[in-house]
Amino acid sequence: QVQLVESGGGLVQTGGSLRLSCAASGSIVKINTMGWYRQAPGKQRELAAGITSGGSTTYADSVKGRFTISRTNANNTVYLRMNSLKPEDTAVYYCTATIVTALAPAVSSISDYWGQGTQVTVSS
Repeated sequence: QVQLVESGGGLVQTGGSLRLSCAASGSIVKINTMGWYRQAPGKQRELAAGITSGGSTTYADSVKGRFTISRTNANNTVYLRMNSLKPEDTAVYYCTATIVTALAPAVSSISDYWGQGTQVTVSS
């Protein structure tokens, strides 16, 4: 099976920086899009940033210019560098990936997978 394991969350002051990491492991044939969603208390989960296998990126307007998403295909890892953090960035951040897995020889499946979430808290 596939696992996404996140790390790097924590408590930081306004204006500070954090880097989140998410490593995928398991019977992976290929990873397509990877991304980071976030969910603040009482709010819906929203896309913060996404990146395709070719390196094209997309960002929520609220994080443009402050967050940078990147990935290392060799070790199936996606990163989110967060600078100039604000209290409104406080949320649980979830890693997600669309992954092709091998079910059997010449048989594959594609599914979306999620990490367990990592808390990011920005104090004012």
